[in-house]
Amino acid sequence: MKILIILFFMFSIAFSKTYYSKVEPYEIRDISSNISGLILYTQEEMIGKKLTDKAYIKIDSELDEKELKFIEDKLSYLGEMVITNEKVLVNLEKSLVKKQENYDKIKSLKIKSVVEKDNSFYDLVASENQLLNTQKDIQNLKVQITDLKLRAAQLRRSVSDKYVTANGFVLYNILVKPGQVVGMSTPLAQVADTSKAKLTIYLDEEDALHADKQTVYIDGEKTAYKISRLLNIADSKNISKYMAQIIIESPKLFSKLVKIELKSE
Repeated sequence: MKILIILFFMFSIAFSKTYYSKVEPYEIRDISSNISGLILYTQEEMIGKKLTDKAYIKIDSELDEKELKFIEDKLSYLGEMVITNEKVLVNLEKSLVKKQENYDKIKSLKIKSVVEKDNSFYDLVASENQLLNTQKDIQNLKVQITDLKLRAAQLRRSVSDKYVTANGFVLYNILVKPGQVVGMSTPLAQVADTSKAKLTIYLDEEDALHADKQTVYIDGEKTAYKISRLLNIADSKNISKYMAQIIIESPKLFSKLVKIELKSE
């Protein structure tokens, strides 16, 4: 009887559930356009290869680049105008101080006629108005500069977005052709992160409850891997099953089917 109990206990310890999963890239991203334009070229020869910071899809950006150059030139001119007006403003402030001093001196002098005093006052007011107008001109120029800087930033973003890159990712698929006009949200390509791989399985309730304590065997070999992700809400397609993922090292070949066993040891 004791032998039977021991054998039953050993059988329970070694008992395992078997699942099958396809080895998939850690992530596959759908790349969509966030800009409108004409596709100039695509690098279809890079499909299946790791991408660099070089564009694998190029959208026409000629008009954006020209507008950006014009705006940068205009910003330079406006900046020079601000500097000039600020120098004028300094001179006007000095002149206004002198005219104020002169008016203060003559306004109470009896030897000065009313006409002379009025002319001095009007000259003072005119100078003050000129100073205020110059200040307003400087503020208007600065507003124009701010608006143009925002437009320049938008154009730089637009130009950058028209050079589609995915450094470090593998090009999985290209969905557009040269000569095609794309708009906002048009699907462009799919890229894959193959630095790691994932195995997706659907556990029954018992395995889901004890997933963190189970040893993972892949194709009959014991591994140090653990359940990396576990959704505690039953899957909508695999009823009464709970999706789990195991993150593993990147294999030489993806998409092969592997056997996964979860054992309580």
